[in-house]
Amino acid sequence: MEKRKLGQNRLEVSAFGLGCMGMSHGYGEPKDENEMIALIHKAIELGINFFDTAEVYGPYTNEMLVGKALRPYRGKVVIATKFGFNIENGAQNGVNSHPSQIRKVAEESLKRLQTDVIDLFYQHRVDPKVPIEEVAGTVKELVKEGKVKHFGLSEAGAATIRKANAVFPVTALQSEYSLWFRDHEKEILPTLEDLGIGLVAFSPLGRGFLTGAIKANVKFSQSDFRNVLPQFQPQALQANLKFVELLENIAKDKKNTPAQIALAWVLHQKPWIVPIPGTTKLSRLEENIGALNANLTDEELKAINSARENIKVQGDRYPAHLMDMVGK
Repeated sequence: MEKRKLGQNRLEVSAFGLGCMGMSHGYGEPKDENEMIALIHKAIELGINFFDTAEVYGPYTNEMLVGKALRPYRGKVVIATKFGFNIENGAQNGVNSHPSQIRKVAEESLKRLQTDVIDLFYQHRVDPKVPIEEVAGTVKELVKEGKVKHFGLSEAGAATIRKANAVFPVTALQSEYSLWFRDHEKEILPTLEDLGIGLVAFSPLGRGFLTGAIKANVKFSQSDFRNVLPQFQPQALQANLKFVELLENIAKDKKNTPAQIALAWVLHQKPWIVPIPGTTKLSRLEENIGALNANLTDEELKAINSARENIKVQGDRYPAHLMDMVGK
């Protein structure tokens, strides 16, 4: 598989990563552990070497799953995980990036991941009570101690990225980016390009929406967090189906799937962007990787972007209380 490099330290990863959250968290009940381990092993066989998790996914169970699955391949894969939340009574409860908390999470994540070093350690969300310089300095110390290799941020704003990078090089920003959500093109992407920081694009398929599998009358399971997302509420969802229609029209002409066109679009934006679509199904994994062969011409990209400009996204991507935690 094609490789891409993130950050000035040139962390080399596969052009696609695998977001592992949905195997344990967020999209209904946790999936069978053995089946998910087999899926991760298949991803490696297909050329993926970049795997994303976090302590809060589960909580904890996703890191343990990923650690168990990747232990036999440890020298050949890149593992990213995250710190930055309080976890109380089995649930996330507010942000916390105090140095002592960062160190605590690092030690515990190392154990759960069954490794002696975290390849990429993200601050999951910015903590307004802790200066980002202090956060970057703490991760810098962990790198010196050999417990972490690379420092990342997630859903941070441009000013925060610059402040953190001035203390210790930020290898990657992980944030949502897709044909559906392009707000980062205004300020975030230029900042990353200026500083030589990579973008790890989560939800490049709009939490499954851009695959075309989600219809207007969809009924998610009770524990699926899309139930509370404004973009997935009935009226907004109906309006947002215009995005799927756009992708379906292009995919039909190119003999690809809507998901492949959506992922190919992300890949074509910048050579330092790495999408990490998540899945729990082998068929979807193989379909996603097929996007590498969905070459879009300049004319096709222009046509997609032109059509996209005429479609307005309905609904925020998070409820109000969660929107307050992004872009800081």
